[in-house]
Parts: sequence; C-alpha cells; structure tokens
Amino acid sequence: MPTAQDWIDALALEPHVEGGYFRRTFQADHRPPIATPAGERFTLTSIHYLLTHWSPVGHWHLNRSDILHFHHHGDPVTYHLLHPDGRHETAVLGQDPRRGEVLTLAVPGGVWKASHLTAGDHGLISEAVAPGFDFADMTLGRPDELTALFPDHEELVRRYCRAGGPDAPAG
Repeated sequence: MPTAQDWIDALALEPHVEGGYFRRTFQADHRPPIATPAGERFTLTSIHYLLTHWSPVGHWHLNRSDILHFHHHGDPVTYHLLHPDGRHETAVLGQDPRRGEVLTLAVPGGVWKASHLTAGDHGLISEAVAPGFDFADMTLGRPDELTALFPDHEELVRRYCRAGGPDAPAG
C-alpha cells in the first residue's frame, strides 16, 4: 500500500498554507472566467490534498466558493464545519460506509472548515471548487476572531487553529 511519502512524490505535492500537501490538478482555462465580487475566477478548479501523520491537520479556514471533497485513498479524514448560524457539523470522509464514512462531502462557501487525519499514515482526497479557487478568496482562522464568532465552540476552534496563528509556517 502506498505511503504518504509515496503520494507526495508521485503527485508532486507541495506544503499547503492550511496544513497538509496539495497540487492543483485542473483549472477551467478553456472557458470564459466568471465575474465574482472579488474579481474574475475560473469556473472550476481542482486539487489533490493529502493529510499525513506528520501534518495531520487542515487548520480552520473559510472559502468563498463551494467545494466538493472526494476521498481516494488511505485513512479517514474528519471534517469540522462551523456554519454562519453557529451550528457545528462533523463528517468523516473515508471508504467504510458501515462506520458512517462518506466518499463525498459538499461544503458551501461561507462555512468555516477544519479537517484532521482521523488515524493512520495518510488520507488522500481531491477537491473540486466552483467558482475556481483563488488564495484571495480564503481566510485562515485566527483563534480570537473565531471564538468571538463561535463562543460555544471555543475548545474546538483553538484545537484546529494553527499554533502561532495563520501567519505561522506550515508543517
């Protein structure tokens, strides 16, 4: 069975600012761009994304675009979602429906998201983003700002915010 390092090498993955590793796999540059309040975007982009036992957390972040997540290989990945109304939702992306794991997870734009490797060596997923992803459309979570928005979830917020804040180095 391939290891986390095997996937990093085979897919030429690089460290992601939110944690884990990624590589863009598609952008719809053959179609006219979409106008958004933040500027023009591709209609769709996609990435491979990998969490590993040494980089097991995708730290809190907010995207403007809708994102579909697909589990491909390895161990389950748990997602925590904080909705604008304060509601907390969890989902486990994985290969075993008997354990309540799902192959696909849709996260609407405007929902705060954090993920972590549930157990094991790695979890490999892909994401399809519409309108297409642009780093200008992503906000990394700051503990004090998120606890002010979600006071009922302070422990969860602090657990998955990057130590040292969003400007700390990934890894």
